[in-house]
Amino acid sequence: MLNDAATLVIGSGNYLTAPLGTDIPADLLTPLSPWEAVGHTSLEDIFSIASEGGEATVIGSLQNKSLRTKYSARTETMALVLQQFDKAGLRLYYGSNAPELPSGLIGVPDDPIPTTCAFLAVFVDGENHFGFYAPKAEIYRGDDLSFGDTETLAGMPLGVKPMVYGANRWTYAITPLGGPTATGATAGTPGVFTPSGSAAPYDLADLALVTASPATAWTTGQHVVLGDGSSASWDGDSWAEGAAA
Repeated sequence: MLNDAATLVIGSGNYLTAPLGTDIPADLLTPLSPWEAVGHTSLEDIFSIASEGGEATVIGSLQNKSLRTKYSARTETMALVLQQFDKAGLRLYYGSNAPELPSGLIGVPDDPIPTTCAFLAVFVDGENHFGFYAPKAEIYRGDDLSFGDTETLAGMPLGVKPMVYGANRWTYAITPLGGPTATGATAGTPGVFTPSGSAAPYDLADLALVTASPATAWTTGQHVVLGDGSSASWDGDSWAEGAAA
């Protein structure tokens, strides 16, 4: 299904940190304390994600040489270039344990410790906004420092490694584009999601928090279309696959 509102052209953005485990802010465009911006970042090298691992191993039996595929663990590193050389920025690059010397200089530790915190990247495209949120991440230098010319802002390449926090089964989360999250579904052929303009839940599992209207069993043929192209209906007690019978 084509969804023009789910496309992204980055107009501006920001990167923020907060104490470990801090929840994502309710409003990504105006995040409140304890979220704090890391500072100025590169306009050219905005953001990237590199991954390691995830190698596939084919497992077979005597009867089927390619019965299953097993994948190794994958780790990902987000990259950005910080252009603010203040004390906080230097510690993100050189290590959270970089000491401030009596002279006011920042020392470079021989046993650097990454900064561990919650991390948030927010990108704005007109009325759309798109974010990456990690309740736990390690931030440290992502590449060697290099000053290449006298006409652009110098920068410190940072690597941000999202990590599993607490009992989570995920390392970071991404905000979907395409409209506000649907909270209700009105019966029809097909029906509609509410509020108006909200994005359709992707699959049956995503309907768990959506309220059906009416709350009684939908009549024959009534259904809503999900993001994956399938349909679902309300049986009076729970969501079911396909149109109401």
